[in-house]
Amino acid sequence: MTFSDIFKSSFLESVTEFSAVDTLIGMAFALVIGLFIFVIYKKTFSGVMFSTGFAMSLIGLSLVTTLVIMAVTSNVVLSLGMVGALSIVRFRAAIKEPMEIVFLFWSLAAGIVIGAGMVPLAVIGSAIIGAILLLFVKKKVRNAPYILVVNCADEKAEAGAMDVIGKAVDKYIVKSKTVNASGIEVTAEIRVKDTATDFVNRVNEVAGVSGATLVSFNGEYMS
Repeated sequence: MTFSDIFKSSFLESVTEFSAVDTLIGMAFALVIGLFIFVIYKKTFSGVMFSTGFAMSLIGLSLVTTLVIMAVTSNVVLSLGMVGALSIVRFRAAIKEPMEIVFLFWSLAAGIVIGAGMVPLAVIGSAIIGAILLLFVKKKVRNAPYILVVNCADEKAEAGAMDVIGKAVDKYIVKSKTVNASGIEVTAEIRVKDTATDFVNRVNEVAGVSGATLVSFNGEYMS
């Protein structure tokens, strides 16, 4: 078999010709859906530090996945080779928030669906997912969690501080209590009403309270 025969073999000739128009349309929709996912991630982000790199990777992931699926669907042999190539790839980026996994799979799913030619499914599905995420995030903001640290001189000051806290917040639960020679330190998880934090000033004014610190908290300890 000569070098010319190799290029004329059915193995290489089995590659299906792709349409440039379909490719441009698919990549355009992938870009739009990726930008939509980027906006939803930015609006629903509730972590400590917003990562622009991760947010931009959502757009790139939808584009790359769309391109890969377009290539895979055009040739069976190529699809088998792609599976083998991707099986040796190892991703070691740390996922800091559980919601980041949702957005990663969303970008992947959108790219797969668009690459398979089901553009209406990708558009309608992404619109529904985005609306649901925005709805639940808006509900959560109205009852934001915080950690409150109060330093008290004695039990009387602690009781007074807890009384002020109980009247000012929706609910609270003591997470830790430290007693030593310098006084009492109480750490409580609280749910404030409409993100109002002026009650911390009243807690600090209680006789025997030497300090009160309020910190934003993203945990889910309280049911």
